[in-house]
Amino acid sequence: MIVAAAGNNGPGAEPSYPAAYPGVIAVTAVDQELNVYRRATQGGYVDLAAPGVNIWTASSKGSGTLKSGTSYAVPFVSAATSLLLASNPTLDPKVVQSGLEARTRDLGKPGWDPTYGFGLIQVAGLCPQPTKPAPVTASYEQPAALPFAAQTSEVP
Repeated sequence: MIVAAAGNNGPGAEPSYPAAYPGVIAVTAVDQELNVYRRATQGGYVDLAAPGVNIWTASSKGSGTLKSGTSYAVPFVSAATSLLLASNPTLDPKVVQSGLEARTRDLGKPGWDPTYGFGLIQVAGLCPQPTKPAPVTASYEQPAALPFAAQTSEVP
């Protein structure tokens, strides 16, 4: 599975590669109001949207900083892809991609569109919920009194 940033060259720019290659999951970025990132490249190859505006990230100065771009949205979709594959490692990549696309919040025009793709990735519900585990029981036998002898030690 390859997940790639849709690009930051603006809405009218040429497709960005590797995101525009067939079989690659192309991710665009949205802000906290779910508006597409102003510099995000748009087009027929965009698959999914994820948070990518004002994302707190590490900086070279040893602290952190807020960054924006479609590259910052990719980790969200990569993590969702990993969760889906962790629950079923034998899934075909096309099944994984369609599973991600089916679990989105539609943004923009109804259905797929070149701005948001299928919509905002929704991680909840990607993996089956664990069943409640059976209670753990244990039995033990209490031993008879343990013999011990008093010991003394001299400390220099």
